[in-house]
Amino acid sequence: MGHQDTVEDVQFCPSSAQEFCSVGDDSCLILWDARVGTSPAIKVERAHDADLHCVDWNPHDENFILTGSADNSVRMFDRRKLSVDGVGSPIHQFHGHKAAVLCWSPDRASVFGSAAEDGFLNIWDHERVGRAPEHTGTRAQTPPGLFFQHAGHRDKVVDFHWNAADPWTIVSVSDDCERTGGGGTLQIWRMMDLIYRPEEEVLEELGKFKAHILGCAPLRSGS
Repeated sequence: MGHQDTVEDVQFCPSSAQEFCSVGDDSCLILWDARVGTSPAIKVERAHDADLHCVDWNPHDENFILTGSADNSVRMFDRRKLSVDGVGSPIHQFHGHKAAVLCWSPDRASVFGSAAEDGFLNIWDHERVGRAPEHTGTRAQTPPGLFFQHAGHRDKVVDFHWNAADPWTIVSVSDDCERTGGGGTLQIWRMMDLIYRPEEEVLEELGKFKAHILGCAPLRSGS
């Protein structure tokens, strides 16, 4: 059997015209293969603890699939670790908001974005999960894997896409009607490259300006 409730999203496998996956309000993730008939190839029962809103298949590595749910999490599955009887657990869980839209980066295989009704668009890197926090303070309290949060929208973000021709440039759309009484907002933005570049490279570049910064005289108040 397939889904027992509303199907919310579907995605084709990047390397196959016959394979695709679907998620729905029955909390299931289903992988299909049109070559073997109308029955699911793999059905993951209870992929989340609530309705599933979205799914995206990694264009760089077809083994990785992302799902977003009303249970306030994004989960990452490795289809090599799923069995035909539906047994399988996510290899990563990302907590932060109720993702309604998911999209892998076309430039980095480990990076993806998630957008939700909370008005935020989060950028994650699953390779950062498990790393020790780079800094102390409030940043240490951020969810594992989260390294950037776009907060420029005033209401729920309903869709976004990465620019395949210009890495790290994103277009996002929000529905601002409920809060402002007007229409939606479209934003095209790009995060500063110091955020996503390797830390060692960034520190080396900033080190070139260290002497200049430390050598600047403090501003004097007027007489």
